[in-house]
Amino acid sequence: MHQIIDDTLGINLLHANQEDADHNRAHFDAWGITCLNLMSSPGAGKTALLEKTLASLTDDLSIAVIEGDMTTELDADRLRQYGVPVIAINTGRACHLDARMVAGGIHTLSHEHTPQDLDMVIVENVGNLVCPAEFEVGEHAKVALLSVTEGEDKPLKYPVMFREADVLLITKIDLAPYLDVDLARIEANVRQINPHVTVIPVSAKSGEGLEDWFDWVRSAVKSPELTSA
Repeated sequence: MHQIIDDTLGINLLHANQEDADHNRAHFDAWGITCLNLMSSPGAGKTALLEKTLASLTDDLSIAVIEGDMTTELDADRLRQYGVPVIAINTGRACHLDARMVAGGIHTLSHEHTPQDLDMVIVENVGNLVCPAEFEVGEHAKVALLSVTEGEDKPLKYPVMFREADVLLITKIDLAPYLDVDLARIEANVRQINPHVTVIPVSAKSGEGLEDWFDWVRSAVKSPELTSA
């Protein structure tokens, strides 16, 4: 038997979250910061991608990270090794970051650092292929990751994440030769959901495709309005 969900409650929650997200976005805009919301299922490679991004771009860009995890600061500690501000948020049982949680991270960031000196804040959301896409946090763009190990059908089975994404990174492509997976089919399935999404196949291990990702990040900093067009 299916349980009936109160749609009104869900709408009210999303409306309240959107107000908080708009407030966060106003802070980012006032400080001249571009904010990216990095989303994926657990194990798709968000933190590994961030490590490569910070190692390659922090000579040119001033980047801070708001790191979301249900428990621990393991990923936050990995990123702190790159000498950037990292604000850790533990969500407990919550399966995503919402705008109010990120507002707390922004508050901490503004007290411990000078936000006007930053070019970009990257929010690494909790690993989940459903909830993070529904709760905006004030970002200028949503970045979704899908690893080749997850299968070609995930964009069709979990459409909200891919519909909302401004850019999709197909990750761990170095493993593709060892799997029964078709990168072209993954992209075709994504484009059924979101015809205009930018798709960038990458491997944090081999480095393939990373320069295309870095170029996209640089363009987002220069023209953040293009990421949400």
